Amino acid sequence: MVDVRSCGKLVALATLVSVGIALQILACALFNNWWPMLTAIMYVMLPMPLVFFAGSDASSLYSASENGWVEATKFLTGASAVGSIAIPVILKHGGVIGWGAMAMELSSFFVFVLAIVCYIVTGDDGSYNIL
Repeated sequence: MVDVRSCGKLVALATLVSVGIALQILACALFNNWWPMLTAIMYVMLPMPLVFFAGSDASSLYSASENGWVEATKFLTGASAVGSIAIPVILKHGGVIGWGAMAMELSSFFVFVLAIVCYIVTGDDGSYNIL
């Protein structure tokens, strides 16, 4: 039988991701400038080092290791995360986008981060520890 509480929390997680996507699109559509969509490239690139280099041993990402591939994975993931914040700021600094688009892009990033944190806090049994 399906636990109603875990389904509600899954719906909340899906809502967070949907809000993040909506903010991403609105940042472009409301200001009729699609340059902020460059951030979506970083969102796609963000999990790629984890998929290719970390393999199924995700516990090695949380500890100090001597493995060069794990260190490269940590570096590339961090660079992609910083790029997700840096792209809207650089576009604003260059005068390509306005304050509103930058604010919506950054809020989209933080909504995505909140969704990822909520997902990570999920236990092995599928139940959430927070929310």
